[in-house]
Amino acid sequence: MSDFLASLPAWWEVIRFPLGAALCLAGGLLCLVGTVGVLRFPDFYTRLHAASITDTSGATLLLLGMAMMAPDWMVVSKLGAIFIFIYLTSPASSHAAANAAHTAGLQPLIGPVDTHDKEGQDS
Repeated sequence: MSDFLASLPAWWEVIRFPLGAALCLAGGLLCLVGTVGVLRFPDFYTRLHAASITDTSGATLLLLGMAMMAPDWMVVSKLGAIFIFIYLTSPASSHAAANAAHTAGLQPLIGPVDTHDKEGQDS
Protein backbone atom coordinates (compact mmCIF):
# COMPACT_ATOMS: atom_id res chain seq x y z
CA MET A 1 0.00 0.00 0.00
CA SER A 2 2.83 2.37 0.77
CA ASP A 3 4.33 1.71 -2.68
CA PHE A 4 1.03 2.70 -4.28
CA LEU A 5 0.85 5.92 -2.26
CA ALA A 6 4.47 6.70 -3.07
CA SER A 7 3.85 6.27 -6.82
CA LEU A 8 0.65 8.33 -6.82
CA PRO A 9 2.31 11.71 -7.60
CA ALA A 10 4.12 10.18 -10.57
CA TRP A 11 0.86 8.76 -11.92
CA TRP A 12 -0.86 12.11 -11.42
CA GLU A 13 1.78 13.81 -13.58
CA VAL A 14 1.12 11.28 -16.33
CA ILE A 15 -2.68 11.45 -16.15
CA ARG A 16 -3.38 15.13 -15.54
CA PHE A 17 -2.53 16.50 -19.00
CA PRO A 18 -4.64 14.04 -21.03
CA LEU A 19 -7.47 14.37 -18.52
CA GLY A 20 -7.27 18.17 -18.67
CA ALA A 21 -7.21 18.10 -22.45
CA ALA A 22 -10.26 15.81 -22.52
CA LEU A 23 -12.14 18.17 -20.19
CA CYS A 24 -11.22 21.18 -22.34
CA LEU A 25 -12.36 19.33 -25.46
CA ALA A 26 -15.65 18.35 -23.79
CA GLY A 27 -16.22 21.96 -22.69
CA GLY A 28 -15.51 23.28 -26.17
CA LEU A 29 -17.88 20.74 -27.72
CA LEU A 30 -20.59 21.65 -25.21
CA CYS A 31 -20.23 25.33 -26.10
CA LEU A 32 -20.44 24.38 -29.79
CA VAL A 33 -23.62 22.38 -29.18
CA GLY A 34 -25.04 25.39 -27.33
CA THR A 35 -24.27 27.59 -30.32
CA VAL A 36 -26.14 25.20 -32.61
CA GLY A 37 -29.04 25.29 -30.15
CA VAL A 38 -29.10 29.06 -30.20
CA LEU A 39 -29.30 29.00 -33.99
CA ARG A 40 -31.97 26.31 -34.21
CA PHE A 41 -34.43 27.12 -31.42
CA PRO A 42 -37.53 29.08 -32.43
CA ASP A 43 -37.86 31.96 -29.96
CA PHE A 44 -35.88 34.18 -27.64
CA TYR A 45 -36.62 32.28 -24.43
CA THR A 46 -35.53 28.87 -25.67
CA ARG A 47 -32.44 30.40 -27.28
CA LEU A 48 -31.59 32.13 -24.02
CA HIS A 49 -32.01 28.88 -22.13
CA ALA A 50 -29.71 27.02 -24.53
CA ALA A 51 -27.11 29.75 -24.33
CA SER A 52 -27.11 30.10 -20.55
CA ILE A 53 -27.04 26.40 -19.68
CA THR A 54 -24.34 25.43 -22.14
CA ASP A 55 -22.33 28.57 -21.44
CA THR A 56 -22.09 27.82 -17.73
CA SER A 57 -21.52 24.09 -18.19
CA GLY A 58 -19.02 24.48 -21.02
CA ALA A 59 -17.06 27.13 -19.16
CA THR A 60 -16.99 24.91 -16.07
CA LEU A 61 -15.53 22.00 -18.04
CA LEU A 62 -13.01 24.27 -19.73
CA LEU A 63 -11.90 25.77 -16.42
CA LEU A 64 -11.59 22.33 -14.83
CA GLY A 65 -9.47 21.16 -17.74
CA MET A 66 -7.24 24.21 -17.49
CA ALA A 67 -6.94 23.70 -13.73
CA MET A 68 -5.77 20.12 -14.33
CA MET A 69 -3.01 21.38 -16.61
CA ALA A 70 -2.08 24.41 -14.47
CA PRO A 71 1.59 24.64 -13.45
CA ASP A 72 1.00 25.92 -9.90
CA TRP A 73 -1.68 26.72 -7.31
CA MET A 74 -1.73 30.43 -8.12
CA VAL A 75 -3.13 29.67 -11.58
CA VAL A 76 -5.66 27.24 -10.07
CA SER A 77 -6.84 29.89 -7.62
CA LYS A 78 -7.31 32.40 -10.44
CA LEU A 79 -9.27 29.83 -12.45
CA GLY A 80 -11.38 29.19 -9.35
CA ALA A 81 -12.13 32.91 -9.08
CA ILE A 82 -13.16 32.97 -12.74
CA PHE A 83 -15.41 29.96 -12.12
CA ILE A 84 -17.13 31.65 -9.18
CA PHE A 85 -17.66 34.81 -11.23
CA ILE A 86 -19.16 32.90 -14.17
CA TYR A 87 -21.25 30.65 -11.91
CA LEU A 88 -22.80 33.66 -10.17
CA THR A 89 -23.21 36.06 -13.09
CA SER A 90 -24.30 33.83 -15.98
CA PRO A 91 -27.62 32.66 -14.48
CA ALA A 92 -28.32 36.12 -13.10
CA SER A 93 -27.71 37.81 -16.45
CA SER A 94 -29.85 35.33 -18.37
CA HIS A 95 -32.65 35.81 -15.84
CA ALA A 96 -32.35 39.58 -16.19
CA ALA A 97 -32.52 39.31 -20.00
CA ALA A 98 -35.59 37.03 -19.83
CA ASN A 99 -37.26 39.35 -17.33
CA ALA A 100 -36.56 42.38 -19.51
CA ALA A 101 -37.97 40.61 -22.57
CA HIS A 102 -41.08 39.57 -20.67
CA THR A 103 -41.55 43.09 -19.29
CA ALA A 104 -41.20 44.51 -22.81
CA GLY A 105 -44.04 42.25 -23.92
CA LEU A 106 -42.18 39.54 -25.83
CA GLN A 107 -44.36 36.43 -25.65
CA PRO A 108 -42.93 32.92 -25.95
CA LEU A 109 -44.06 30.66 -28.77
CA ILE A 110 -46.64 28.20 -27.50
CA GLY A 111 -47.63 25.09 -29.40
CA PRO A 112 -46.05 23.46 -32.42
CA VAL A 113 -43.43 25.59 -34.12
CA ASP A 114 -44.84 24.92 -37.60
CA THR A 115 -48.07 26.85 -36.86
CA HIS A 116 -46.24 30.13 -36.22
CA ASP A 117 -44.61 32.48 -38.70
CA LYS A 118 -41.55 34.63 -38.02
CA GLU A 119 -43.39 37.20 -35.88
CA GLY A 120 -44.91 34.55 -33.61
CA GLN A 121 -48.48 34.94 -34.94
CA ASP A 122 -50.70 32.16 -36.22
CA SER A 123 -50.64 31.68 -39.98
